[in-house]
Amino acid sequence: MPRKVATRAGVEPFRVMEVMKAAAARAAEGSDVLHLEVGQPGTPAPAAAIAAAHAALDRERLGYTDAAGTDQLRNRISAYYADRHDVRVPVERVFVTAGASGACVLAFLTAFAEGDRVAVTEPGYPCYRNMLSAFGIEPVGIPIGADTDFRITPDLLAGAGPLDGLIVASPSNPTGTVLHQRELAAVAAWCDDHDVRLVSDEIYADITFGAPAPSALSTGDEHIVVNSFSKYFSMTGWRIGWLVVPSDLIVPIERLAQNLFISPPTLAQVAALAAFDATTELDAHVARYARNRDILLDGLRAAGIDQVAPPDGAFYVYADVSHLTDDSEALAREWLHDIGVAVTSGIDFDPRRGSRFLRLSFCGTEDEIADAARRIAAWGRAT
Repeated sequence: MPRKVATRAGVEPFRVMEVMKAAAARAAEGSDVLHLEVGQPGTPAPAAAIAAAHAALDRERLGYTDAAGTDQLRNRISAYYADRHDVRVPVERVFVTAGASGACVLAFLTAFAEGDRVAVTEPGYPCYRNMLSAFGIEPVGIPIGADTDFRITPDLLAGAGPLDGLIVASPSNPTGTVLHQRELAAVAAWCDDHDVRLVSDEIYADITFGAPAPSALSTGDEHIVVNSFSKYFSMTGWRIGWLVVPSDLIVPIERLAQNLFISPPTLAQVAALAAFDATTELDAHVARYARNRDILLDGLRAAGIDQVAPPDGAFYVYADVSHLTDDSEALAREWLHDIGVAVTSGIDFDPRRGSRFLRLSFCGTEDEIADAARRIAAWGRAT
C-alpha cells in the first residue's frame, strides 16, 4: 500500500528546470543547443573568489561557522550597503544563507503564518508562489502588465484585498523591470500604512542598464531584503546568499537557521568575501549583458517580436508572442527542436497569462546570444 505524501509536496514544478532537462537531452544526442532558458551567467566565479577558495582548501579545516555566517562576511555585506546604497545596516541584522532560496525559506517561515495572504506579482518568480504554498501561506497573484511597465503600484495592491505580506523583486525576474526610488518608496509606504510585511528580492540589484536599482532598505528598517552571490557575482553553484532583516526577526531567524541549516557553506563564504573585491571583473560582465540585450532585442524585432517588458535590469527579455501563439510552451519546444534555442514559457511566471509570453535569458557569451538572435530572426522570416 502506498505511503502518504504530504500535501505540501504537491507544488507546481519550476518549469525552467524541465526545459533545462530537455535541452540537456538534445545536447546528449549530439545536437547543438543555445541556452537562453536559465538565468545562469556564462562565466565562472571571480578569479579572486576562486583563488581564495583554493587557499582555504589548502590551509583551513572548513568546519561549521556561526548559523548567521562568518563575522568577516557579515561585516562586508554591511559595508556593501553603506558603499552602494548609503544605508547603515547593523551587522546583527545580516544573515548569510544557502543562496537566495535559503534566504526566502527563512524569511517566509518567520515573517508569515499559515493562512496569511502574501501578494506576488504575475508575472513573477515562480518559486515565491510555490514556497508560500508549501508553507501553508496563500500566494495572492496581482497581475501587472504594460499599462504600468510591469511595475507593482499601490493602486494594484489596494485592489488585492486584505494582505499580510508583499514580495517584490527589482530588477525583476522575468521582466527586468526596475522599481526606481519614487516607485519603491510609494510601495513601501503603502505596506507600512497597511501593516503589510515587505520582502524585497534584490539579487539583480547590481545588474542595471541605466539608473541604479535602489534597495528597500533606503525606505525604512522594517523591510526584509534578500540578496545573493549568484547573479552579479556569477556564483550560482556556490549556493551562497544573504538576508537583511528587521530587529524583531533577528532571534527567530537565527534559531530557525540553526535548526534548518546549521550554518551556510563555509567554503562558499570564503569565496564570497573575496568576490566583493572583484567589481572591475563583475562590472565588465554587466557591460556584456547590456550588449547582449541589444543584440537579442534586434533579433526578436527581426522575427516580428517587438512587444517586450522594459528590460532595464537583470538579464531577461519577457516577450509577448500572443500574435504568434496562445501556447508558448509549444513554441518553446518548437524553437528547441527546430533551431536549437532553449527558452522558457511565460507560464512558469504567470499561470494565468503566461501562455502568451516567452522569457529569454541573455547572460551567456556575446557569441552565443548573437547566434541565438540570428536563428530566431531566420525563424521569423521563414514563418
